[in-house]
Amino acid sequence: MNQWKTLKSEYVHKSPYGNIRKDTCELPNGVVIDEYYVNEYSDWVNAIVLTKENQVVLVEQYRHAGNDIYLEIPAGKKEKNETDEEGIIREIREETGFVSYMKPILLGEFMINPATQNNKIRTYLLLDAFKQGEQNLDATEEINVQLMDFELLGSLIKTNEIKTQLFTAHAYYMAKIFLSKKQ
Repeated sequence: MNQWKTLKSEYVHKSPYGNIRKDTCELPNGVVIDEYYVNEYSDWVNAIVLTKENQVVLVEQYRHAGNDIYLEIPAGKKEKNETDEEGIIREIREETGFVSYMKPILLGEFMINPATQNNKIRTYLLLDAFKQGEQNLDATEEINVQLMDFELLGSLIKTNEIKTQLFTAHAYYMAKIFLSKKQ
C-alpha cells in the first residue's frame, strides 16, 4: 500500500486552538481529492491518577463542543520545552492539586483520529497520588475534582452511566491491563 501524494496545501483557518488545512491529494490509483480537510491540533498527554486507596482522580468540566459536562481524566497540552512526563505532572497538579513521588508510567501513544486529525496522545498511569495543594486553573477552566473507586469507574463506563470521552475510557482499560499484569 502506498501513501497519498499532497499536491497542494493551504490553511483555511488558524487559531491557538487548532488549524484547518485543505489539501489536494492524489491517491495511488490516480484519483485526485481536491478538498481533503485536516484538523491540526497539538499533541497532548493524559493520565489515570490513582491514590494509595485505589481511588481514581477525575476532573469534571464543561465541554463546549459536546454542550455538556463531562467526567474525565486529567489531560492537556504540553507547554514549550516540556517533556511529556513534565507536561502530565504539571497538568495533574494544576487541574487537581494531586502529586506523586513516583514517576509516571507510559501506557501508550495513540493517534486521536488519523482520518482527519494529525495529533497524538500519550497516556500515563500515576500511582500513589496524594493531594498536595489547591488547583491552579487557567482563566478558561472551571474544574471540579472527584475521587472514585477505580473499579467503579469501569462499571460506569461500561453502562454509560457517566458521560465520558473515548480517551478516558481507553486510558482506564489500558491502566487496568497494566495493573493486572503487575499483580
